[in-house]
Amino acid sequence: MSHRILIVDDEAAIRMSVAEALAADGFATETAETGEEALARLHGGGFDLVVTDLKMPNVSGLELLKALRNTGRTTPVLMMTAYGDVDTAVECMRLGAYDFIQKPFKLSVMRKQVAAALKATRVQAAPEPSGDAPASRPRRAAAAHVGSTYYMDMIRACPGLRRIADLLEKVGQSRAGNDTSILIRGESGSGKEIVARAIHETSDNAREPFMEINCAAVPETLLESELMGHEKGAFTDAKARKEGLFELAAGGTIFLDEIGEMGFLLQSRLLRVIENRTFRRVGGKDEQQVHARVVAATNRDLEAAIREGAFRNDLYYRLQVVEVDIPPLRERPDDIGVLLGHFVREFNASLGLATAPPDAALVAVLQRYPWPGNVREMRNVLKRIMILEEPAELRAEHFPTHVTDGRDPRTVAEATCGPDAGLVTLSEVEQRQILYTLDKTGNNKSQAARILGISRQTLREKLKQYGDPQADLADESES
Repeated sequence: MSHRILIVDDEAAIRMSVAEALAADGFATETAETGEEALARLHGGGFDLVVTDLKMPNVSGLELLKALRNTGRTTPVLMMTAYGDVDTAVECMRLGAYDFIQKPFKLSVMRKQVAAALKATRVQAAPEPSGDAPASRPRRAAAAHVGSTYYMDMIRACPGLRRIADLLEKVGQSRAGNDTSILIRGESGSGKEIVARAIHETSDNAREPFMEINCAAVPETLLESELMGHEKGAFTDAKARKEGLFELAAGGTIFLDEIGEMGFLLQSRLLRVIENRTFRRVGGKDEQQVHARVVAATNRDLEAAIREGAFRNDLYYRLQVVEVDIPPLRERPDDIGVLLGHFVREFNASLGLATAPPDAALVAVLQRYPWPGNVREMRNVLKRIMILEEPAELRAEHFPTHVTDGRDPRTVAEATCGPDAGLVTLSEVEQRQILYTLDKTGNNKSQAARILGISRQTLREKLKQYGDPQADLADESES
């Protein structure tokens, strides 16, 4: 049976060209011009992949992704983004998108990304609910890791996390068991979910469910229902009784990611659940028992949030029975080689490749980069390289120039647009970035265009606008 793919873009040319290219590869393709139309088509289920533009009128790609995840569907989503939208695209990945691809792109690159997304998510596939069925539940831990020490082995192999590994093993095997609440703190992308899963897999309840939810990704009005469940008729569209995560995680672990984004009212209800180990479904009267360990995570300064009146002091101390602080990747450079080797093995398995692990020289180069996006950034950079390049061995030239130069892109942006640069127009910011990239690539237009995410023709036109006399000259490497 051929995979069914939905392509969503308000530009007809892109929509149709992608659909035709994927259809030629044997996929069953359908198209939607707007986010609203896409949601209507997705309501019936049955799609194996969604390829969507990020910026669309009314319902954006980000809103489409949120709506899809709020119904419990795990359909992989591949985002198409224009240059300059990378930060938003990374946010989409944090909320569950598989990956993103920058416009303009080659159809051959799109085909590789689609094939990789389908292959990598195939092992997690589950039947989509029909349009009339209740929303499916948040996914459990992958069966392949149940009863193993997959995540703990990864943590223990990292020199910068061995102290944390020792603490996690004590916590996971604590006699207090499900009554021990745990708070994981660390920057975005530092590996908080990995730590939460390690706690679960080293506990006596490792074979029970691991249920997770991102409190920042679910609207406040729906979050209580996702956690506590609801009774039939509790609110509009509550057509059937639904079990919440506290019931579904019975005997296992419930992971509340981004707990600092939870609304104040729901915080008080969560506090009651943790203290009394009971809850009521929305619209229900009967008390339900909680038999799950609560693990929460945040990248926020909760003490500051308490002072600002945005987070409950009593909930903070109830969650903080055990606190795990994860240092950012820039403070543990010795972990970079270990993590790279782990992710190479992971992508080799999912993508059917045989890429060799990085050598010591490449690891030394990558240790100079501060990795502001932490482990998540490094994993995403490596995944994109292995999908697009399929290298037999990793080399420095496979990585973005700012990474091998050890430059934090936020520092570059500040130098270009910050207070010392004065007030400038958007076109002046663009010109500075283009000329800066050309300078760093030794005036190699092909490489500069690739880094900037634009075509060589677009780069030439921009240089003509700037009055560059060499705009039409070929790169020396192309002569």
